[in-house]
Amino acid sequence: MWNKHPKALPFLFLSEMWERFGYYLMIGIFTLYLKDVEAGFAMTEKEASDLYGTFIALVFLTPFLGGLIADRYLGYRKSIVLGGILMGLGYFLMGVHSITVLYIAMTLVIVGNGFFKPNISTLLGNFYSKEEYKDKKDEGYNIFYMGINVGAFICNFFGAALQILLGWHWAFMAAGVGMFIGVFVFLMGTKHYVGYDQKKGVQDGDMPFWKIVLFILVPSAVFGVIGWLLKGVASESNPDSYIFGSDSTDAFIFACIPVILFYSSLYFKAKTEDKRPIAALLAIFGVVILFWAVFKLNGSALTTWADRYTDRQTTGVTSNVFNGLKLAKEVEFKKDSVELYDDQFRLQKENGVVKKEVNYPLYFRNVAQEKLPAEGSKVSLWATNLSQSINPGWVIILTPLVVAFFTFLRSRGKEPSTPTKIAFGLLISALSVLVMIAAVKIGNNGTEKVSVWWLVANYGVITIGELFLSPMGLSVVSKLSPTNITSLMMGGWFLATSIGNKLSGVLASMWDTYEDKTNFFWVNFSLLLTASLMMFVLLKWLNSIMKEKGIN
Repeated sequence: MWNKHPKALPFLFLSEMWERFGYYLMIGIFTLYLKDVEAGFAMTEKEASDLYGTFIALVFLTPFLGGLIADRYLGYRKSIVLGGILMGLGYFLMGVHSITVLYIAMTLVIVGNGFFKPNISTLLGNFYSKEEYKDKKDEGYNIFYMGINVGAFICNFFGAALQILLGWHWAFMAAGVGMFIGVFVFLMGTKHYVGYDQKKGVQDGDMPFWKIVLFILVPSAVFGVIGWLLKGVASESNPDSYIFGSDSTDAFIFACIPVILFYSSLYFKAKTEDKRPIAALLAIFGVVILFWAVFKLNGSALTTWADRYTDRQTTGVTSNVFNGLKLAKEVEFKKDSVELYDDQFRLQKENGVVKKEVNYPLYFRNVAQEKLPAEGSKVSLWATNLSQSINPGWVIILTPLVVAFFTFLRSRGKEPSTPTKIAFGLLISALSVLVMIAAVKIGNNGTEKVSVWWLVANYGVITIGELFLSPMGLSVVSKLSPTNITSLMMGGWFLATSIGNKLSGVLASMWDTYEDKTNFFWVNFSLLLTASLMMFVLLKWLNSIMKEKGIN
C-alpha cells in the first residue's frame, strides 16, 4: 500500500494517529469529567454540553488563523510542531482540578489545534499535487483518515484504565504523552517534507495581516462580547440572558460573523478563474455544518446514552477480561447517600449545590426489575468512555472496504465525483439516526436499558456516511483551492466543522428538555435529511466546476 504513495505518508499517518490518540482520549472523558460530582465539577447535562460544544467549536475555529499564519509566515512544518507542543501541554494541565486551570488548558488545546490540524492536512495534499500521485489523492486521504481513527480507537482503553486505577488527571496526562509522541514521529520524517512545507508568503492581492487582525479578529472579539452581554449575563435574577441557548453560544455565533464575511470576501476578490471553485467550496462548507452538528453528539448526547441508557454489565469471561484490564468498575447494589436525579436523569441542584438522597446507585434506576442483582451484591460495568471507540473501530474495519469499492469503480470509469460522495455520505448519515429512534422505542423511552448493539449499529451506519464525506471534504479543498490560499481554505473547512460542533453542543444541551427522546433524534434526522437534499440539488453545478478544473 505505502509504495504507491509519497514517502511522507507513513510519517504523517503516524503523527496524526498519535495526535488523535491524545485528542480523542481527552474528548472521550471530557463531559464525564465535567459531570462527575465527586472528582469533577458536578455540572448538569446542559452545563457540560454547552461547555463541550463551545470547546470543540473553538478547537475547529482556530485553524482559520493557523492556516493563514502557516501560509504566509511560519510554513507548515513549524506550525505543526508548535501546535502539537501547545496541545500536549494543554492535555497535561486539563486534569488539574481547578476551573481556572481547566480554561487555560482548553485555551492551549484550542490554539494548538489551530496550528496543527489544517497544516498537516494541507501538507499531505501538497504531495498529491505531483502528476504521479494525483489519481490517488482520495485514497491517500482515506488512508490518512484511517490513521486518525486508529489513534481514536486505542486511546479510550488507556483512558478508561488510567481513570479507574489512578483518576482523571492521569488519563489526561496520557493524552499529553500521545501528543508528544506524534510530534516526535513528525520530526522523524522531516527530510521527506523538503520542498512541500515552505510558506507561500504574501501574494499580490492578499489582505495584509494587520488588516486581518484589525478587520476580522478584533471585530470577532467585539462581536463575541456583544453576543455575551446582549441580554445580560446569566444569573439567578436573569436566567433568560441569551438568544441561542446560553451566553457562550450567543458569543460564539456573533464572533463568527466577521470570519464568515471574510471568507465570503475571498470570492468577490478572487481572480475570475478562481471564483467558481471558491464558490463551490463555500457551498460545501455551508452544507456540511449540519453533518458535524449531529456527528459530534458522540461526545455528549450519545455518551449520555451509553452511560445511562445502555446495559453496561459484564458477566462471565467478558467480566474477567474487562476487570483484568481495568476497563470496568464494580458497583454495589445497596442504598447509600447518592446524588439526586429526577426521573429524566437530570441532576438536581439548589443554589448551585448538588442535592442528595438515600437510594441505590444511579445505574440501577432503569434496570429491568427481573435483571436487578441481589441486595448487597456487586456488578461489573464497562467504562462509559469505551463507547467512544465504536466509531473509530468501524472506520478501521470499513475504510479498506470503502477504498476498495471506489478503486473498483475507478477501474471501470464509474467512480462518482467527490461532491457526489459527500451527498451520499449525508444521506447515509441521516439513516443512522433512525437506529437511535428505534433504540428509544425498544427501551420504552429510557425506562429500561437497551443493548450496546444499538450504539454499535448507529455508529456503523454513520461511519459509512463519514467515510463518504469527511476525507472527501479534505480532498476537495486541496483539489479546488487556489494555490496561494490552500491552507486558508482548509481553515474554512474547519470553520464549517467549528460551527457544526457548536450547533452540536446546542443540540446536546437540549437533551433534558425532551420528555420523549425520540423527538430529540427526529430533530437530528431532519437536519441531516435537509443537508443531503441541499447537496443533491447543488450536485450538477458542483460537478461542472470539478470538470472545468479537470478533476474528479
